[in-house]
Amino acid sequence: MRIGVCVKQVPDTDSQLRIADSGRWIDDSDLNWVISSCDLCALEEALLLAEAEVSRGEERPELVVFSLGPARVEEALRKALALGADRAVHLADEALQGGDALADGRALASAVAGERCDLVLTGAQSDDLGQAATPAVIAEILGCPYAWLVMAVELNRRRRSLRVVRELEGGMNEVLRLELPAVLAIQAGINRPRFASLRGTLQARKKPLRVEDRAGLGVDAGLVGAAGAGIETESVTLPPAGAGGVVIEGASAEAAAEELVAHLQREAVL
Repeated sequence: MRIGVCVKQVPDTDSQLRIADSGRWIDDSDLNWVISSCDLCALEEALLLAEAEVSRGEERPELVVFSLGPARVEEALRKALALGADRAVHLADEALQGGDALADGRALASAVAGERCDLVLTGAQSDDLGQAATPAVIAEILGCPYAWLVMAVELNRRRRSLRVVRELEGGMNEVLRLELPAVLAIQAGINRPRFASLRGTLQARKKPLRVEDRAGLGVDAGLVGAAGAGIETESVTLPPAGAGGVVIEGASAEAAAEELVAHLQREAVL
């Protein structure tokens, strides 16, 4: 059995963002890059599923991690290997860069199909764009069942199926039974991602990491990267600075409340 995990390298949430000179994106030259938090939960869930299979006396599933991006993405893949993944596939071709969720999903789906993964886990959404679209694209292209905002997973290897609990609005959950192969988008908080050990970090240097290009994936150049994107970013701007707050004066709580209501009416809020 083979479990694939798709991870995305994103700017650290503590990074100070600046607009690039082109005005069309951020300046990423000196940012600190990390694996998106939901993707770390997806990787941890894959590791837990593999460990559960071993505890039941089954053969451990092979864990393959995928990522798309420039050379710096190797660092994220090496971290995933240090955490316990067995192999990594880096989609590093320049022709694959600059895409949106649709173009990236096509490239990742092709890589996953090439590895014949029985189960694919991704994060529910990335920490940078948060579009929550790429895993759905992967599932559609692969023709697999798909569940989003997954909060619990149970694998029944013999029946080739999954019991999945996914989060709904209003504090409700939905329980699904999915046949393999399937794609699951893991919600943040489903687990607590582990830290890489020194031994794992050293072992990660020797684990296989394959760099794949567009030709190797067998996808049309017009369907991936910037050429295959359906969205084009014309410009980005920082949000405007908010106006100063208003201090409500009043001799008593009742008087302050009356002044607050009057202020909200003047501002057409009430």
